[in-house]
Formats: sequence, C-alpha cells, structure tokens
Amino acid sequence: MGENGIAVVHVDIRPEMLRWAWERAGYDLDDLAGRIPQLSSWHQGEKRPTLKQLEDFAKVTRAPMGYLFLAEPPVERIPIPDLRTIGGGRIDRPSPDLLDTLYLCQQRQEWYRDHARMNGEAPLSFVRSVTTDSAVDSVAGDLRQVLGFDLDERRRAPTWTDALRSFIEQTDSLGVLVMVSGVVGNNTHRKLDPEEFRGFALVDDLAPLVFINGADTKAAQMFTLAHELAHVWLGESALSDASPLSAPSRSVEAWCNKVAAELLVPLAALGEHYRPAADLREELDRLARVFKVSTLVLLRRIHDAGGLSRDLFETAYAQELKRLRAVPRGGGGDFYATQSARVGKRFARALVASTLEGQTLYRDAFRLLGISKLAPPHR
Repeated sequence: MGENGIAVVHVDIRPEMLRWAWERAGYDLDDLAGRIPQLSSWHQGEKRPTLKQLEDFAKVTRAPMGYLFLAEPPVERIPIPDLRTIGGGRIDRPSPDLLDTLYLCQQRQEWYRDHARMNGEAPLSFVRSVTTDSAVDSVAGDLRQVLGFDLDERRRAPTWTDALRSFIEQTDSLGVLVMVSGVVGNNTHRKLDPEEFRGFALVDDLAPLVFINGADTKAAQMFTLAHELAHVWLGESALSDASPLSAPSRSVEAWCNKVAAELLVPLAALGEHYRPAADLREELDRLARVFKVSTLVLLRRIHDAGGLSRDLFETAYAQELKRLRAVPRGGGGDFYATQSARVGKRFARALVASTLEGQTLYRDAFRLLGISKLAPPHR
C-alpha cells in the first residue's frame, strides 16, 4: 500500500524492452543509474517498477509508454527514404529526436496542404520538374532564376550569413516551407545532433517542406538548403547528410550535391575570380566575400574545377572545418523571437491567420508550433 492507503500498482516489463528504450535514447545503464537507481534491479528481474516509475523512465528515455509493454523491441523505420551514410555504411537506428522532428514536420506539412487546398492554391510547377538525367548546370540555372538568386546581389550582402538569411526568405517566398531548428519542437533540452542528420526534404506539390538542422554551422546550413531544394525539384523526399565534402555512392545524393554546389558557386563564375597562384587560405576568405558562401563550399568548387586533387581537398577541408568550429558562435537571442525561423515564416503566417479566423483551434495551433503554453508577459 502507498501513501493514503492507495494500492501501488507494479507492472511486468521485459528486460529487453528496458534496454531497448535506453539504447534507443543513446544511454547505457550507468548513464541512468543516478536518475533511476532502481533500473538495474528492474533489468535483472529482482524488482518490478510501479506504473509511475515506468512513466518517469519513459519520459527520461523519450520512449512511447505503450511500446514498453511489447513482447519484443519494435523496428522503428524512418517514414521517408534514408540516404544518409557514415563511412559508407547505412545508419540503422534513428534517434527519438530525429523521429519526433520528422513526425512534427509531417504534421505541419499535412496542415498546410489542407490550408492550401481550402484557399485554392495551385500546385507548384517546379516540384518534380527534373530527373537525375537533367543537366546539373541547367537545373542549377533554373533554380537561380526561379528563386531570384542573383549572384551580384549576394556579393553586395554584408556577410554570407545575411546571404543565407536571404536565401531562406527567397525559398519561403517561392512556396517552399523552410524550417530551421537545432532542437526538437521548442524543447531546448532536446538538441538535434548534426552528426546524425543535416536536413531532410518532404516533397509535396502544394506544401514542399525543407528542414535544416539549426545545430549545424551556418556554413553547412547553406549547402543543406541548396541540396534539399534539389530534392524538391527532383520530386523525391529524403533524409540527407548533405555536405560539400561527401561523395555519396547513391546517384540521387550525388546529383543533388552537384546541383547544390553549382547553384551556390557556378564554375563559370568561379573561373572569373579564382587565382590559383594565391595562398589558399587567403584566397578562400577573399572568395567567401565575393560569393557570400562558406569557405567549405568554395573548397569543394575549387576541387570540382580541378584546382585541388581529392587528397589535397580532403586535407584542406578538414583543416578549414576545424578552424570554423573553433570560432565562437553568437547567442541565440530571445527564445520566442526565433519561433518564426523554427516553423518558417510562410507556415507561421498561415497558421496564425487561420487560428485568428477561427478555422484552426488554438490547441492545435500550439501543438503545431510546438508550444505547450503561452509566453509569460513582459514586465
């Protein structure tokens, strides 16, 4: 009996389900010993958890409560094609953070698709407009034209970070939902891992959606957006590990990488500005100011142009990546001021308008925004 004479209910949970939950969340038994002292005895079958204790365990491991009562661990599959590789091998087990981010974006896309239909919006003609047999330079040129991605205008931007912001706004204005976040929903305790994924594309004729892992460097985000846009043009949803360094074996990823690189730094334009005899480090900084893209993308393009062998490229890339990671990042600013970036301006405007007009319930709007309660009033 527990306090106040209420019976305490203990539950039978198979040890392999406990192990599945903590390994799924990236923990081992020692990691959770301080937070859940009884876990070892549950796993050994010496004791049984109460229902409340199991709920706490599920919360810590971010495991669906109902799954813990299964006879054997479920096989959780990513709901879109998974084109990521690490060291040439497939990644078999997605993290709860990745899965929850994908599911939330699918819900947002479904809502916006219904909203677009109700408002009579026409399908977007650029979605599924090309194939991997299409010429890379032709597709990249079409992307630049449709986006209004003017190279001269980018050169006039104060920094390449401003160019990235402009790139996102151009994509949003085109009709693509662009969402950038480094956490799951608005939970700052659940940070996304760029080593697991950099972004994904959810293709739809009315509501194409691109998600960018905001925990990644700004340099990587620029390339990820360009890569995922290539997926939208191609008409294939995918979870990607886009990187200027990668040389993926999958033809779709290789093609999207080439389109992204040509979109950001056309080889013809690079040939007009690149000085092969100059010091590479100084040349990267100079070209970064010209093209307003990251030095990592520029290294890739110099390699593509024949200015660096593969070995020299990989060495220079590793050195440049190490240098960039050592540069301190700025603060994140006010939490609620970043909300529009996390859900995208197009989606946020549509959802707010629909809610104020009474077409969407407030509780549904908060769920889609990832907000559990209103922000406290400023004093």
